[in-house]
Amino acid sequence: MVDTCNFLFFVGMIKKSYYIILCVFLFASCYQPERNCKLFKEGKFEFTTTVDGEEITTTFVRNKGIEIDYFQGKSDTSSVRWINDCEYITKKINPNNMAEEKSVHMKILSTTDDTYTFEYNFVGDKKKSRGTATKSK
Repeated sequence: MVDTCNFLFFVGMIKKSYYIILCVFLFASCYQPERNCKLFKEGKFEFTTTVDGEEITTTFVRNKGIEIDYFQGKSDTSSVRWINDCEYITKKINPNNMAEEKSVHMKILSTTDDTYTFEYNFVGDKKKSRGTATKSK
């Protein structure tokens, strides 16, 4: 009898654990990060990344279908075509080589008051990278 009681108690605990895990999963899957992408369609932004152990910063200005990037004293202009409020395609206007001719797909994943986290890749390429840009005031 004691073994049966312990077994039933154990089964009851497993069922409770299952329901708790199920509830946590359901609540977590309902969470959506904030995406107020319209605030980031135009403005001046800064993006910092690490390449070969060195931190580099790019500044860019995006206005009405044009994005101008400033990096190491040089500027480069790209066209911007918005797919929806949170996704756009950039294409360099005057590419210097074949690699620069490729369009880049940008997708804003989440936003805060002055930053947005994005995912980007060359159009047609499956490898994606992520970054965070900060909007200047």
